[in-house]
Amino acid sequence: MDILSTVELNDCPLCLGPGLLEEEGGHCVYATCLDCGCHTVPVNYRTEAEKLDAAQRVAHLWNVGKVISEGVGE
Repeated sequence: MDILSTVELNDCPLCLGPGLLEEEGGHCVYATCLDCGCHTVPVNYRTEAEKLDAAQRVAHLWNVGKVISEGVGE
């Protein structure tokens, strides 16, 4: 079972689209919206043991609305 699939994300805080946790290069995770493209900052990890903690931190950022958007006014 993939660790990232165990972490729950709310809908996008900007457009209410679906959110997705993504892993990049085996060293960081971030959340992104499949509709508007906003995203969280990436959270790095060094080991598989730290991966779940990183994913939970990203989910918290996403779920409280701490996202980056390339939209108007940014």
